Amino acid sequence: MKKETVLLGIIAILVVVIAIIGASYYRNSTQPAPATGSGPAPVNEALIRPDSPSVGPADAPVTIVEFYDPECESCAAFHSSIKTVMKEHEGKVRLVSRLMPLHPNSALAATFIELAGEKGKYYEAQEFVFKKQPEWGTVHGPASTVQPDAPAMFDKYVVEFGLDPAEFKAALSENRYAKRLERDMTDGRSLGVSRTPTIFVNGRVLMRLSEPDLRYLVSQELSK
Repeated sequence: MKKETVLLGIIAILVVVIAIIGASYYRNSTQPAPATGSGPAPVNEALIRPDSPSVGPADAPVTIVEFYDPECESCAAFHSSIKTVMKEHEGKVRLVSRLMPLHPNSALAATFIELAGEKGKYYEAQEFVFKKQPEWGTVHGPASTVQPDAPAMFDKYVVEFGLDPAEFKAALSENRYAKRLERDMTDGRSLGVSRTPTIFVNGRVLMRLSEPDLRYLVSQELSK
């Protein structure tokens, strides 16, 4: 009987410890964005600029801000998870997109997306570029000795997507979106963004890139 009592006591302690670890995990995986400056205003500005592309209601109770690189394989892979979670809470979640061009062909792809954005097709272009990424993106691993001709690929994509080839070439030659891209990069670094994708949900950093964690954080914010 004494051994059984001791065993039950040990089990009870283990249950409590597991519960504490679980709670701590979720707290640590959803940290708030670091403050910049002396008050909250700079943080909001660094997360969302007035001209930052967005989809979803402007007054949605939850805003997802994603710093992404169009040439980033993880960004392309996680894209469907963001869409899924947004669809699950349609009308209650807004997505704001910030560009962090960190790869060799990222600025080229970003120019394509930004130009399409001027035509009201930012997110269609983003999806298009992610879908085509295996064709134009930097190749890693054993095949890395043969790199795709990204400029030539985008010359074809412009026609396929329905943009004006002359306007695209002009945007590239004049670095039309350089200041906006640099601003997004600066804002991202000020918030501690060092990799893509980095996602904030109402200003809280999603520490682990997983659909269940994103769903949990969005649901948590909606329940407030």
